[in-house]
Amino acid sequence: MASADGGAYSYSLTVFSPSGKLVQIEHALAAVSQGTTSLGIKASNGIVIATEKKSSSILIDDSMIEKVAVVCPNIGIVYSGMGPDFRVLMARARKSAQAYWKVYGEYPPTKVLTQEIATVMQEATQSGGVRPFGVSLLVAGYDIHRGPCLYQVDPSGSFWAWKASAIGKNMVNAKTFLEKRYNDDISLEDAIHTALLTLKEGFEGQMTEKTIEIGVVTVPTVEELDAGKEGGETGRPRPTFRKLTEEEVKDYLAL
Repeated sequence: MASADGGAYSYSLTVFSPSGKLVQIEHALAAVSQGTTSLGIKASNGIVIATEKKSSSILIDDSMIEKVAVVCPNIGIVYSGMGPDFRVLMARARKSAQAYWKVYGEYPPTKVLTQEIATVMQEATQSGGVRPFGVSLLVAGYDIHRGPCLYQVDPSGSFWAWKASAIGKNMVNAKTFLEKRYNDDISLEDAIHTALLTLKEGFEGQMTEKTIEIGVVTVPTVEELDAGKEGGETGRPRPTFRKLTEEEVKDYLAL
């Protein structure tokens, strides 16, 4: 039986409803809203992305759970929604980043990689026999063209640049909290504290270094830019994105 909200069109991805909606995309967004809360904040000297990291059972080895992932040395991603879908998108993103490096000798600007990911997600909304990706992403990165950038990508393939954003089950309350706390002059350290406070607003249980995952983008200094590439034989650039260790997260939680 067809659902009441989308009628017969709720079963079809490639057919618009009379109201002009692709109802399966709305269902994909509902899957995202059931995922754990993730957020990103753009600071004056970097970006922080953070998320809850919870396992469904105490028997699961939580050291294997990864929600903040490194795409390449200058870009990282956090997600809310379906983990397997994120894994597929991450594989595509890493391939794209390496292909860009092979052609141009540098890693892609954040916007270029975001467009590649958004294109993959959009193609899944316009093809028969597939479904939309049940995941939303926050992409954080740094490049010399645009500096630090934060993008949100949704299952429809749409993406926007944000100063601060949140996705997942506590998205509405988290965005409201961020609107009250955010300012353009916020430093990276303050942004990390704000991210933790935002997650704490809707956090269930005790917040520890085991249940929080944080990644940061740092803006290189003039000296680091002048130094150019490092790594000897590889000639790889200095990483500008990294995940905080559990010890570092513990220190921030103690403040």
